[in-house]
Amino acid sequence: MNFNLTQIPERTTQPRTYGLTMVMDKGLSVEEAKHFISAAAPHVDVVKLGFGTSFVTPNLRAKIELYQAANIPVYFGGTLFEAFLIRNQFDDYVKTIKDYGITWMEVSDGSITIPHAEKCGYIEQLTKHGLVLSEVGSKDAEHIIPPYKWIELMRAELEAGATYVIAEAREGGNVGIYRGSGEVREGLVQEILTQIPAEKIIWEAPQKDQQLYFLELVGCNANLGNLAPNEVIPLEAMRVGLRGDTFHLFLDKE
Repeated sequence: MNFNLTQIPERTTQPRTYGLTMVMDKGLSVEEAKHFISAAAPHVDVVKLGFGTSFVTPNLRAKIELYQAANIPVYFGGTLFEAFLIRNQFDDYVKTIKDYGITWMEVSDGSITIPHAEKCGYIEQLTKHGLVLSEVGSKDAEHIIPPYKWIELMRAELEAGATYVIAEAREGGNVGIYRGSGEVREGLVQEILTQIPAEKIIWEAPQKDQQLYFLELVGCNANLGNLAPNEVIPLEAMRVGLRGDTFHLFLDKE
């Protein structure tokens, strides 16, 4: 940090296994990625190349190598995994991640229906090639999954070899663990946390109020995902009580 302040909560240090900030890159140019890394690298733990943008992003390899050179893991969004899968190209997906030196992978079923045993099988296969994130929850706002089912799916996917489970919210933060208004489905979240360790869940939380909810509930080292690149520094300030929303959260109460 740039100067000394007391009563700052203790953040985990990189390379973190808990307290992650996952950023969604929806098509930054190589130059924009350089500027982003310069501004925020100490607070970025992994970058997701959102949904299927990797297929159409110019200079993709150069950008991936840029992140990797900065020791920031990068992975393809789960929608791209599903795009390969629905075209019966799973083997091509594996070849692609190897070609780009990708060692983090996301397995999701937000856009297509995959029998859950089959999904767990893909997780198990991909653990041979690196770290697997599995996303739970539908991108369809009309498809409401009850809490017991979230827990059941998360537990099975962790047992299949996923290092983290991602609680679905989409890039807008308005499905899955959130209502259409962006409000947190608090009962769902709190029930999940009775059964699944917080350090194993990455909560997609693109909106400030959503981030605040999880910082208040879990603490400064909540795993948060789908951050816009320009929101990383504001989030880190909020994590340590240096934003109005959390200013009093970590101060001594005496």
